[in-house]
Amino acid sequence: MGDMKELGVGIGWRPEIADAVEALPGVDWVEVVAENICADHLPDSLARLRARGVTVVPHGVSLGLGGADRPDAGRLAALAAKAEMLGAPLVTEHIAFVRAGGPLTATPLLEAGHLLPVPRTWDALDVLCENVRIAQDALPVPLALENIAALVSWPGEELTEGRFLAELVERTGVRLLIDVANLHTNRVNRGEDPAEALSALPVEALAYVHVAGGLERDGVWHDTHAHPVPRPVLDILADLASRVSPPGVLLERDDRFPAPEELAAELDAIRTTLGAATVAAATDEPSAGPRPLLIGAGARVSGGAMPLRTPERVPAQAPAPVSAPAPVSAPASASASVTASATPTVQATLVTPSAAPTPRPSPDAARQRVGVAEVALLSALVAGTPAPEGFDVRRLGVQRRALAAKRADVVAKVAPELPEILGEGYRPAFLSYARNRPMTDGYRHDALDFAEGLLIAGRPEDPVARGRLTAWWRERAGVRPPGPAARLGHRIRTALGRG
Repeated sequence: MGDMKELGVGIGWRPEIADAVEALPGVDWVEVVAENICADHLPDSLARLRARGVTVVPHGVSLGLGGADRPDAGRLAALAAKAEMLGAPLVTEHIAFVRAGGPLTATPLLEAGHLLPVPRTWDALDVLCENVRIAQDALPVPLALENIAALVSWPGEELTEGRFLAELVERTGVRLLIDVANLHTNRVNRGEDPAEALSALPVEALAYVHVAGGLERDGVWHDTHAHPVPRPVLDILADLASRVSPPGVLLERDDRFPAPEELAAELDAIRTTLGAATVAAATDEPSAGPRPLLIGAGARVSGGAMPLRTPERVPAQAPAPVSAPAPVSAPASASASVTASATPTVQATLVTPSAAPTPRPSPDAARQRVGVAEVALLSALVAGTPAPEGFDVRRLGVQRRALAAKRADVVAKVAPELPEILGEGYRPAFLSYARNRPMTDGYRHDALDFAEGLLIAGRPEDPVARGRLTAWWRERAGVRPPGPAARLGHRIRTALGRG
């Protein structure tokens, strides 16, 4: 697998804290969200950091390698170009899906606008591994994948998180970006023991570690990246660092940015945690090399190549029959959105263990099963369709509200004129719009759809604000604003329950 580059302690670079990041003492490297930079233009702050010799790693959020479809070649090419522009030693992404539907399932393509967990099944692992190999072939540097936080659990899962990650590494040689804050999130939300996950990790695959904050509300941990790093997260970092010396550790902060002194204090807490864990590990095990990790039932390996045996697939029963969803016509206009009524209800059926062995399914069959399950979940979260069988309905509601809130926040960032024009009415209006209007083509298109919907409905009522919104929409959409006929048609569809 090769040696990992020693990165040190770093922080996520964000435009809002660019000056603070440049001034922070002891920052060895930074990570930038790949989708937030252009391949032909580097923000001045990042250019200055690079000139100082600070390593910059691009961190992707939109590939959706855990999705049923093969990775988009254009997205891969864009990520590759940014890695080359930055001279990055590696690129990172997530074990997640971010969209579902389309030709594979004959349903509308839906966007989550956020990272969603893949089912830990052999089918999903097969699909993920093939997608990872496609991505590795397209990228000029090594790829590392991050474990994500989850608010919901898939029914009928066949592997633990640690086993899933170990299998992924064994099959593809991909590196791992371990987010200890996400392990804490999954402990609170899904009852999963972080120590068990760490014990199953192949240490030679660790690329670096993420540390971030969040908060607990009504028994649910929200991985906000907008709050200080709590002690339980630092404790998991200490556990990991006592097992193996991480090549790099990075502090993430995405919102509610504190004063530079607070960021510096959090970085110091990370350094202190790493130092204490190193001393404790040396006292506990004076011999050189990483501590042994548990692999499977009682097997132990030390550092170096991990002799994992690829186990036989857990035998499975055939899933319950799923009716083929009816194809959905393309929207009549570029700004039209798919409504809940246009999104078929599909059953998320996952295989469960059985005593009778079955032959290994074809990759395309696995893709279709994973696709049907993922679009059923995503449709329930963003299009108002019923919850798939086996899911915790209350947790789905928490996830649905979290997705809508994040969507409103991001649209406000990419189109700051909208909350300025609408004032306090922006957020309730957007959340009402998003309840049954899935995102289908990214946040900028979402902002246009939202504005168009308001104008069609004759809103906002204030004529000055409506005039400003009309001018904003016309400038970006490049077409005439919705006239009286369009507004009348909208009211008729609404009255008939199809708006």
